[in-house]
Amino acid sequence: MYVLTEAERVVRIPPAKLDEDIGKVVDALTWDSFEGRLGEDKALTVLIRNVRAVGPGRIVHGDGAVYQAVRYEQISFKPRDNEIIEGEVVEILKFGAFVRFGPLDGLLHISQVMDDRVDIDEANQRLVGKDTNRALAVGDVVRARIVSVDLNEKNPQDSKIGLTMRQPGLGKLQWLEEDRKNRQQQPQKGEA
Repeated sequence: MYVLTEAERVVRIPPAKLDEDIGKVVDALTWDSFEGRLGEDKALTVLIRNVRAVGPGRIVHGDGAVYQAVRYEQISFKPRDNEIIEGEVVEILKFGAFVRFGPLDGLLHISQVMDDRVDIDEANQRLVGKDTNRALAVGDVVRARIVSVDLNEKNPQDSKIGLTMRQPGLGKLQWLEEDRKNRQQQPQKGEA
């Protein structure tokens, strides 16, 4: 999910900025250009640090700006299919719940919440299991698996990430703890 890597790219230094401290200008332009955006590897750059210019800049005829190669360390976030995540429910809608994990939100469709028919309690912003009576609400912490990833390069916040909690070991953390306690209380085979 999170990876620390080194990257090298090019920033454009406008002519108006050439009389300022180039180190600070390159630093600020690198943050503005690449932080919060998807890279070529489809990873979202979350944080940039240790920015440094690499070699002399290049001037393009007719532009007047300097194109400077920069190298920097970046922390990037890349959700992968079948990865297990933990996140917080941030919104409940008629068709499911949005779960925030890292800098992105994923959709937990109503059919993927639990192995039970799910009713929507719009007044209380909850999804409730018909037979189990288990409820999922805003603020609950869940463990889910990523089932689909479609990252939006222009606006990463509009990416579509599908989630499921319909398998053993996944669900609201409170449900998982309840299930663990119930298993411990049941007598094992051979015990009286």
